[in-house]
Amino acid sequence: MTEKSAKGAARDGTVGKALDVLDQVAGYGRPVRFSEVLADSPYPKATLYRLLQTLTSQGMLALDPDRGAYVLGVRLVRLAHAAWQTTSLAPVARPHIDALSADLAETVHLAQLDHAQVLYVDKRNAAVPVEMYSQAGKVGPAYCTGVGKAMMAFLPESDIGGVLAQQSFHPFTEHTLTGPDALRAELAAIRTRGYAFDREEHEPGIICVAMPILSDAGHVLGALSVTATTARRSLEDLASLAPALRKTAILIARDAAAWRFPDRISQPFSKTG
Repeated sequence: MTEKSAKGAARDGTVGKALDVLDQVAGYGRPVRFSEVLADSPYPKATLYRLLQTLTSQGMLALDPDRGAYVLGVRLVRLAHAAWQTTSLAPVARPHIDALSADLAETVHLAQLDHAQVLYVDKRNAAVPVEMYSQAGKVGPAYCTGVGKAMMAFLPESDIGGVLAQQSFHPFTEHTLTGPDALRAELAAIRTRGYAFDREEHEPGIICVAMPILSDAGHVLGALSVTATTARRSLEDLASLAPALRKTAILIARDAAAWRFPDRISQPFSKTG
């Protein structure tokens, strides 16, 4: 947990601290012992233990007695499923990304913005899957992924500054954009072109073309991408798939409107410290 998130949690009292601890445990992606959580936590041992006990008693976490490790609780799973059904594009987009992946025989991602980061909400693998970071449920950086840049490019100008302020600009590869000025220039090009690329910016050998999913009012609902490896495809190849991506994005936006998916979900893009 970062110092920044700890300060934010302190402002929100016990609830904020508990949610930060819940986020921390979920982030391990596996059962985790108290000692591991404590080593990465800004909270004193007694405070952390109390927060974990509260989360466990409320069903948000569960303690595996055999391993002495914390896992996500059944109540949290139920809440996550309800959120997936009501605020995720995944249910309405599923038949469309199924069809797109089958037609192109490539990996298709569906993503939304979450606190200025990318949340992968669904994924369809190519006929021959490629090992890569992105999986449904994972959170990734926005500044160096195709879906992240596609969504950022079409945000209101009033939100862009807050989004840029929350990017880490860590150089994952030699192709990663490492500053806000370079990213702003890239976003302007994306708005003109209508779609984004990942040019091996997050993972070596992984490239993609990405398309925003926009409501009739122009609000960002999410983004789609088609991902391949440089061994099989070039950026020019992927650019030729943009019309198919655009058609699918329009179909998803249409069905989202009929399903009354929120036209715009409020996001805390402003910088906090």
